[in-house]
Amino acid sequence: MEILSFEFPAGQPPKGRALVGCVGSGDLEVLLEPGMAGTLSIQVHTSVNGAEQRWQHLFQRLFQEQTPPALNIQIHDFGATPGVVRLRLEQGFEELGHD
Repeated sequence: MEILSFEFPAGQPPKGRALVGCVGSGDLEVLLEPGMAGTLSIQVHTSVNGAEQRWQHLFQRLFQEQTPPALNIQIHDFGATPGVVRLRLEQGFEELGHD
């Protein structure tokens, strides 16, 4: 089990929160909560050791396309593929009203 932390530039925080996915389903859950303006903080709790670079690249690709809202994101991973991670994050952004 590893705990990884990442930070990216961001816009303003959203007003709401979102929870998507479910660890019990065998992939991951993502909790998105308002953060400090200008900063997106992500903490990943993963069962896959040695995957920090994979997570870093995934987040860089996702956030180069858009400026994310200022959030504190908690990800609880149980070996999800990058496609599932992206899907869950996009679901969370959609719930917050940020496309």
